[in-house]
Amino acid sequence: MTQCKSETLTFSSLPRKKIIADFNGGHLTSDAGALLLREANRRTGLIDALAACIADPRDPARIQHDVKTLVAQRVFGIAMGYEDGNDHQMLRHDSIMQILAEVPPASEDPLASPPTLSRFENWVDRKSLARMSAVFVDQFIASYDNPPEEIILDFDATDDAVHGDQEGGFFHGYYNHYCYLPLYVFCDDRLLCAYLRPCKIDGAKHSRGILKLLVRRIRESWPSTRIIFRGDSGFCRWKTLKYCDKNDIGYVVGLATNKRLKRIQKPFMTDAKKQFEETGEKQRSFHEFEYAAGTWDRKRRVVLKAEHLRDGPNPRFVVTNLDDPPEAIYDSIYTQRGEMENRIKEQQLYLFADRTSCSKFIANQLRLLLASAAYVLIEHLRRDGLKDTELASARVDTIRLKLLKVAARVVVSVRRIVLHLSSSYPYQPLLRRLISQLVPS
Repeated sequence: MTQCKSETLTFSSLPRKKIIADFNGGHLTSDAGALLLREANRRTGLIDALAACIADPRDPARIQHDVKTLVAQRVFGIAMGYEDGNDHQMLRHDSIMQILAEVPPASEDPLASPPTLSRFENWVDRKSLARMSAVFVDQFIASYDNPPEEIILDFDATDDAVHGDQEGGFFHGYYNHYCYLPLYVFCDDRLLCAYLRPCKIDGAKHSRGILKLLVRRIRESWPSTRIIFRGDSGFCRWKTLKYCDKNDIGYVVGLATNKRLKRIQKPFMTDAKKQFEETGEKQRSFHEFEYAAGTWDRKRRVVLKAEHLRDGPNPRFVVTNLDDPPEAIYDSIYTQRGEMENRIKEQQLYLFADRTSCSKFIANQLRLLLASAAYVLIEHLRRDGLKDTELASARVDTIRLKLLKVAARVVVSVRRIVLHLSSSYPYQPLLRRLISQLVPS
């Protein structure tokens, strides 16, 4: 491994003790816990599956780093908190990063450089991206031991700010900045789709097509599983609802208010306001009726939550084809979609899914998928390894801080690679438990 000599760093002294530092420690790492993600990847086969999707246009005789190594570098780097390809200028020499990429550590041949990773991001084509997207659905299906009786597919869009001259970046009036408008699909905490779109579109654009593809693939494996489509009012499009009705798909979708709905809600909201004024406590009731907008093909069941709070009226409408009572439709099904927003936050805040700073749109879609792959590995670790522990519902950044960012000294011999972890590491019992669960005996 390349050893970089550096100047001494001087800190404030203790009494009669100078405190100095340098970067000449040799084979040390701050990321020993990333080996847990390697075990998660070995169980899921995610990196191999993604790499197999990517056509490599390079001359085979001149290739030093294969596609699998490049994918592993970026996915594991993102998972460990290194958002930028430039971070790999030094990470390419890190023993743990080399192990993650299935390269012998302490090798004189480091991993791929930032320019190589940049070229990789820019050669991937649309067909490769489509194949990679299908891998996430396959991973979702494989994450279940048995077909579930019911799944709810959550659809949501978010803003992904752009700050340069990125292809496909436009100004969005609602978000008040230049951005992309990626579409995500989750089922509970599991990610099925991360689809980058320009923001100069209807927020529901392509959602019906993606729903069709997901339903077709899921029913190939689980023909008896009940599928429910869930989304906010931005996804309430009659053609999507019609498709669900024709194909035995349930739906629970928000419905934006309009003049006609305001007339329907008026007596219920008036009654809620009156009771609030009498009691001083929030009031709410649930009602249902048949409704069709002027463009719809037919009437559908709509649930109204008539609520009055201290801040004023708070009515909500939901359109559904389920038979559950109105209150259950809203409280037990519709409002649960808020958890998906937390998963999107994990993607963007802690896995840098919004690091779409390439000039080419396709390259930015690849970056979104690489961040999604990092999420899938950590989510697998959280769901299977951390079940019934204090970190069972921890965020990505918490898992990274407590379990992945572990200091170690790496000793490489002819027959073994030994990691000497910190003696004062506070989560030793949990780490032992995870390893026993993830590593085949």
